[in-house]
Amino acid sequence: MKIRLRERAKFQPDKMAKIALAATPRVLLDLYALEPGQSQKVHTHDGQDKIYVVLEGRGRITVGAEDETLEAGEAVVAPAGTAHGVANDSGARLLLLVLVSPPPPHA
Repeated sequence: MKIRLRERAKFQPDKMAKIALAATPRVLLDLYALEPGQSQKVHTHDGQDKIYVVLEGRGRITVGAEDETLEAGEAVVAPAGTAHGVANDSGARLLLLVLVSPPPPHA
């Protein structure tokens, strides 16, 4: 199945948009679209790894005690049980490809 990422991006004025792209029994693929000032609160998943890949823009991603500013073409891994979240503290839109493994039960 071919997925045209940019065509699937839908930004929302009130909160971060989380767009489900695909899921298998082993992985979930999402697209996160954040307007400037939007964020995903820091949280944990005990049994799931999460990978954030920046496609467009720049944002601050928290993994554990570390805050990293990532730009297009960069990625970060949040191992299971590690607190993580993302904030668009730039003046432009932020588009992320996000992989979660294994996928949550509701996926």
